[in-house]
Formats: sequence, structure tokens, C-alpha cells
Amino acid sequence: MKKLKWLFWVFAVLSCKSKMQVDLIVHNGTVYSVDSLFTIAQAFAVKDGKIEDVGSNDQILDHYTADSVLNAQQQTIYPGFIDGHAHFYGYAMSLQEVNLVGTKSWDECIARIQAFAEKQRVQAGEWIVGNGWDQNDWVDKVFPGKELLDKNFPQNPVLLSRIDGHAAIANEAALNKAHIKSGDTVQGGLIETKNKKLTGILIDNAIARVSAMIPEPAEDSLEDVFLLAERNCFAVGLTGITDCGLVKKQVDFLERLQRENKLRMRLTIMLSDDPGNYAHYLRKGPYTAERIHIAGFKLFADGALGSRGACLLQPYNDKPGWSGFLLDSVSHYTKALRQILQLNFQACTHAIGDSANRMILEQYAALLSRGNDRRWRVEHAQVVDSGDVHFFKEYNIIPSVQPTHATSDMYWAGDRLGGERIKNAYAFKRLLQQNNWIVLGTDFPVEDISPFKTFYAAVVRKDASGYPEGGFEPRNALGREEALRGMTIWAAKGNFEEQEKGSIEKGKTADFVITDTDIMQCDPLQILRTQVTATYVNGEKFFSR
Repeated sequence: MKKLKWLFWVFAVLSCKSKMQVDLIVHNGTVYSVDSLFTIAQAFAVKDGKIEDVGSNDQILDHYTADSVLNAQQQTIYPGFIDGHAHFYGYAMSLQEVNLVGTKSWDECIARIQAFAEKQRVQAGEWIVGNGWDQNDWVDKVFPGKELLDKNFPQNPVLLSRIDGHAAIANEAALNKAHIKSGDTVQGGLIETKNKKLTGILIDNAIARVSAMIPEPAEDSLEDVFLLAERNCFAVGLTGITDCGLVKKQVDFLERLQRENKLRMRLTIMLSDDPGNYAHYLRKGPYTAERIHIAGFKLFADGALGSRGACLLQPYNDKPGWSGFLLDSVSHYTKALRQILQLNFQACTHAIGDSANRMILEQYAALLSRGNDRRWRVEHAQVVDSGDVHFFKEYNIIPSVQPTHATSDMYWAGDRLGGERIKNAYAFKRLLQQNNWIVLGTDFPVEDISPFKTFYAAVVRKDASGYPEGGFEPRNALGREEALRGMTIWAAKGNFEEQEKGSIEKGKTADFVITDTDIMQCDPLQILRTQVTATYVNGEKFFSR
């Protein structure tokens, strides 16, 4: 008996010695690797922040040993979700502003501002900034006027951005700060007047006249809101974000937080179409630091459909004679795109209306060769005329879309576009078919940060109540595998990062998320109830429930 025990001990020691030491083993899960074969595994090993191996429970447990072993208890594991188009910097800043999301009337907006001002003890002369109102959610679906702002906040300049960021309302004190008067005009924007009086409504480029007057807060006072924003993102399974439209000072701030190991989120930055950015970054070129990647420039072709700033080929169905506008001259886009082309940056252009999409697609086609791999992108590609879709395939142009825009806009988009044109809107499946891949994002804080809402909107194309029956334009719904790829590996590919992240494969960063629900198999309504139980970046846990 002693001999048998001794032999067993020797075998156990030799067996352990033959196993490779890693940092973390995860087993007993349903692991969607999102590799090229869409392999579903049970376990994987992590070493030095990267995936070492993926396989069955027996394969991983028999070949590896680790001080940290996680039994996933049959939960579902995905690559860390990547938001292919968002505004992380803007989202963080919005956390310290008046939140007007979900308001059902202008009166409710005023009440929220009053409560905010009291809670924050806003003093006379201090700015009040808010965001998130949407007149399309109100009974009276027209832009508000500034009268109530002037009455309730006569000594405080106030600027409140619409949910899409392409319209805002300012009170008299704010307009005076910006020296705006009735009759003023601005290229690529609108200063609204009625009866030769300012209403306070500013569209697109006009907003900057006022926002430029708002004092910038000290960077040290911002750290906490950025760390809160990061925690919120980790809590919904986001491990990577494409942050769109930043200037150098903002990029420098984020890089500092990352160098100091205060901010761990992986960020891919699209620089704004700003002279200072071109002067600095065109000399430096694209670059990657540990957790930040400067990838391209974001241009704006037009505004938003909800504020009727999107540039259409034919007038709005609900505003005859009005077709929206481009935000700059065509020559501006030509010059900017040529600079971007020369230095290997990506061009990523916001285009909502079919006229704006046509202009940008034609501009891209004039500069790109067929079969190129520059991965120039159209952000949103919301309304694309059927005669222009071919540009995406012929010039390898990448559509970057936000599925929740479709389910947020579906209640009124038909009124804006009419019965025929709506068929060419939010056409995710048709866009996917051009290059057989597509980038998915949220555009948060315009929409909610949740990747599960992205997935649900892409696949089901309904709201949380199940409206509409059969889904909104269901022929353009994505399959579940397509949607998951769009928010993992394809989102990475949209930034030339598919070799480093976006799937659970050997050699890639160990970014993964564990959930209590298998969104690939569950009933559609369960998708929205899915909870993240843990989020890992580089094999390190940054969130657990």
C-alpha cells in the first residue's frame, strides 16, 4: 500500500511539472471565441495578459496550471465588447451636467434644471450646461423657445444640447456671451429666429459660437468623472471604445490618465477635423501606445435627422422645401481627405442624409483605388440612396453603424423621410453585404452605453416593449453571429486592430466578459435583461457583480 501511495505521489509531481504555468485559467464556461470559424469552447488559459490557449475543459486543465483558476459555472463568455463609434470623453463630461434624457416635455426639462441648480448650489453668473432633450419624445414635437430659460435663469448662461448633439438651445444670457444677435448667419449651421427675434435654437455649427464661451474645468477636477465613466463601461462589458472627434488637449489628458494607470479602458481615437490636430498629428502620423491608438480623423458631412440637419437629396417629407445642409464646402472635404490619404490615416466621416452620403462616397472614390485596404469609413451611413450603395464594395469603404439609432428614430423617421425613402434608411444588412463585415457601435451618450441594446436593436429591431410587430424594416436585421462579430472582431478590424483584440484566440489580449445569459441562444426579450458578472482586461478583473 505504501508503495502504491509513493508511486501515486511521484506521478502527481511529474504530472504537475509537465504542465505549463500560466497566470489564469478560465474553465467550465460557454466560450464564444469569435474566431474565423466561430468556435465555441469551454476554457482558456491566460499568460502575461494574453490568451495562451483555448479549448475544452480537459485540454486546458490537463496542460496548464495557475495560481488563479476561475470556474465560470457554465456562464457565457465573449471577447470584450468594443464600441465601434462612441464619445467616451463626451460621456464622461456629461456625467457632471444636467441630464435631460427621457424628459417628456419642455416643462420637465426646466424642472430638472432647477433641481440641478439647487443641488449644485449654482451661483449667479455660473454656466448651466445640460444634454439629452429630444422634442420627438414630447407631446408637442417642436423645438422649444428660450422664454422659460430667460425667466427662470436670467443671471446664468444656459446651454442645453439635444440628444444628438446637433442642436441646442441657449438662453439670452448665453447668447449675449457669444455676441449672437438676430440675423446672424453661420456656414453649416442655423441660428433660428421667429419674427426677427432669437428663439435660442442653434443647429450644428452655430452651437460652437456659444459652447466656445464655456470655461474649461481644471483637469484635476475631471479625473473622478472619467473614472466613473470607465466603471460604467466596464459594468456593461465594454473593454474597448472608439472615441470620435477629439482635439489634442483631450487626447493628451486621456494619455496622461493611462500613463498614470488611472484609466485602463482601451481607446482608439478619431481626431476631430481641426486645424490644430492637422498641424500636430499629420507630422507625427498614426501611433499606438499601451492602451491608446490614434487611428484617423473624423469629418462631419452633415447634421442629424432628428433636428433636420441631415442633408437630403430631396426635401424633408415633413418640411417641404427644406433639405438640410452640408456642414462645410465640398472643397474643404477634398483638401482634408487628400491630407489624410498622404499620411496613412483613416478617414471617418459622419454622414446621415442620402445627399451627404453621396458626396462623401464620391469623394472617397475619387481618391481611393479599387481593392485598397485603407478602411476609410462612413460613420452612421443612415440614409444611403440605393444607387450609391455600390461604392462601399467597389472601394472597400466600411459602414460604421449604430443599431439603436434605428429603434430610437423609428417612431418619427418615416415622417421625416416618407414611405419610399425610409426603405433606404438604417439598412444594416444591405450595408453588411457589400464587404461582408460591418462595424457596430452606440454613439453614446447619444444612445445608451449598453452593448446588449446594440445587439437587440441589430437583431430584433424592436423596442423593449416589442414594438413594432415584426420589427422595424426587418429585412435589414442582422443575424446573431453577425451582430456579435460587429461589436467584437469587426469593431477591432474597423481600426486595423483585429490581430490584437476582438476575439478569444492565442496571442490576443485577454479581454473578455462573462454574462449570466447566452445572448446567442436566449429568447429575444432576455437579451435586454442580460447582466455582466465580470469584465477582464489583459486578464485582470476590473468589474464583478
